[in-house]
Amino acid sequence: MLLKILAGVFLALHGLVHLLYLAQSRKVFELAPGLTWPDGSWALSKLLGNPGVQTLAAFSLGLTALGFITGGAGILLEQPWARLAAAAAAVLSTVLFLTFWNGEWKRLDNQGLIGIAINLAILAAVIWLR
Repeated sequence: MLLKILAGVFLALHGLVHLLYLAQSRKVFELAPGLTWPDGSWALSKLLGNPGVQTLAAFSLGLTALGFITGGAGILLEQPWARLAAAAAAVLSTVLFLTFWNGEWKRLDNQGLIGIAINLAILAAVIWLR
């Protein structure tokens, strides 16, 4: 029971971190001095421009946060769909951070690398733990 509580709370908190990145993408505040994420996305900036990238990132981050928070609540409530919600959110989050990465191999921690590592751990837990 304690493991389920910890897992549910952890997923919800991971979702809340995505809301911080949402605020960063909308330029509400900077998560770190000089952080311009998601501006300069290697995949989308030339196509959408930075305002379009910011809007798409904010929308995607909102969906991802909702997925993690829902998955966490589902685990706490012992719902059968909770693992699927958590896995879907982890995949979406990973794709999101890879897509909005600026293509540079510096300050990767501010570009979502830690989040990607957490997402991979979540996916492994969803696959191997019941």
